Amino acid sequence: MSVVSIPIVNKNYPMGCEDGQEHRLIELGKMVDARAREILDKIGPLQENALLATLCIVLADELHNRPAPAATDADLREILARIREIKNKINN
Repeated sequence: MSVVSIPIVNKNYPMGCEDGQEHRLIELGKMVDARAREILDKIGPLQENALLATLCIVLADELHNRPAPAATDADLREILARIREIKNKINN
């Protein structure tokens, strides 16, 4: 297992991934960072927890409204697990 540091709005979050998946995780992190910055540009500064919650709702809304193929229950469970993992890291 590898650990990759993912920068989101000037803060680094260490994330674990399977060996060989580092590049994919970094690219996903760039997408999340870009979306977080778009949110901040539109509504102004937010505390970290408020930004995380807003980002999750925005991304969930985008997933919900995207055309097929829709996210499976397994996809949503994985997203929820990742959200919980990030929340735990923020709170520690």
